[in-house]
Amino acid sequence: MAAMTQPAQTKTPQPSPSGSAPAGQGGFTIEQVKASVPAQFRSNVSQSLVDTLNTVAIDPIMAENIRDNFVSYSAILKEGRFKLEEYLNAVAYVSYKIMGNTNEESYAKTFPQRYAKLVANGTSKKDISSYVSAYNKGKLVNMILEQSLVPSWVLNQDIHQKAINRLADLMQNAHSEKVQVEAASSLLTHLGKPKEGSFQINIGETENAGMREMREMLREVAANQRDAIQQGRMKTIDVAAQRIKHEDD
Repeated sequence: MAAMTQPAQTKTPQPSPSGSAPAGQGGFTIEQVKASVPAQFRSNVSQSLVDTLNTVAIDPIMAENIRDNFVSYSAILKEGRFKLEEYLNAVAYVSYKIMGNTNEESYAKTFPQRYAKLVANGTSKKDISSYVSAYNKGKLVNMILEQSLVPSWVLNQDIHQKAINRLADLMQNAHSEKVQVEAASSLLTHLGKPKEGSFQINIGETENAGMREMREMLREVAANQRDAIQQGRMKTIDVAAQRIKHEDD
């Protein structure tokens, strides 16, 4: 007797437990969090917020990533009337998205209790998708997403300069000639002239009135000179010696 095949089931994103994981090494202190946010928000930094930040994810790599992003994008707080808790949630959501999670997976991991309650209450897939979509389109989330698209070399220009300074020091002061040569070679690579095409200015072909007038005048002059040569009234050498006269000449 042939075995019956079980119908495939749609996998529901599983929320990540939040606040249950101990803060791993590298967790923030309240002083560090206060130092990382704009001055006007420092009085709102509580130990509860710090604990949430330190236990935002069980995966230590993901938790560290979220903490780093919390610091990296904190200037966004100056651009709107946001609460620190809202900012932390938006940073976590964007961090999950950047790591390749879908919108719904990112939402479930950012708001595990909220998502679990929606599922437990029998909320339809369509309605859950609507809630996720609304959050994904939020102002704060999109401001962080835009910030996350900035190239890392722009966000870390200070580190880039420190690396160059270190290479320059090794080039001049390293005891090993091999290290000196490698440092010099690396400097030449990173400090080279930008390749052509890296920065381009697109010049449009749209003509203004002055350009059109000049073009028509040149066409008219060329046609008159051609006719004069063909009719024997002018020689080619005479045409070459002519210059265009302006009305104010």
